[in-house]
Amino acid sequence: MGVGERESWTTEEFGASHEGAVGVLLADGSVPDPVFIAMTSAGTGREVSQWSVYDVGDGFVRAPRAAALRAVCSCGWTGPHHPLHWEEFGGKGLAEAAGDVADACAQEWDVHTVEVERSAVTVPEPLAGLLVRVESEIEKLAKTTPLAALRAARRLEVIAVQTAYWPTLDVINSDATGEQTAAALGLNEDAAQDLLARFGRLSRYR
Repeated sequence: MGVGERESWTTEEFGASHEGAVGVLLADGSVPDPVFIAMTSAGTGREVSQWSVYDVGDGFVRAPRAAALRAVCSCGWTGPHHPLHWEEFGGKGLAEAAGDVADACAQEWDVHTVEVERSAVTVPEPLAGLLVRVESEIEKLAKTTPLAALRAARRLEVIAVQTAYWPTLDVINSDATGEQTAAALGLNEDAAQDLLARFGRLSRYR
């Protein structure tokens, strides 16, 4: 069972490795299939998994009724269930009645990403503080001299490529498993392998 279009969240550092969304559960505890929404009379359309469409629907969109919402993440993590009390909605649609529940799911996913960051390998001070200051200085420079900010960002890109090469080879040649390396970087294994291939100037397919 795939996942249709839906609103999702990511962080700059972890990207698709930890892509969050509001997930839906039915009364039997199962995850519903995406809902097909016809866009033309010829029957073409799109599949949607946005939580707010699981509202029984009408003649154009038919969907099972959501029984609970929860935060979900592409890494497999899930947040606590938030049961939906339809009898208290007073005839409101799911999007209007459960907006606060969806917001709570987003906040729980935020906590999850903080935990991911804490579990990743630590960048020691003062380097971590220096990186924060460099980012801040480039952002300030961009307000007055965008080209200079762009050149500074390019310099950082060059430094990253130069300084990451040998550490990458050390990681590749270490006894760490792919799973351990990925966890240390806060990424999934595919994303970690892509990162090692890029910084180590290697092909993943050799």
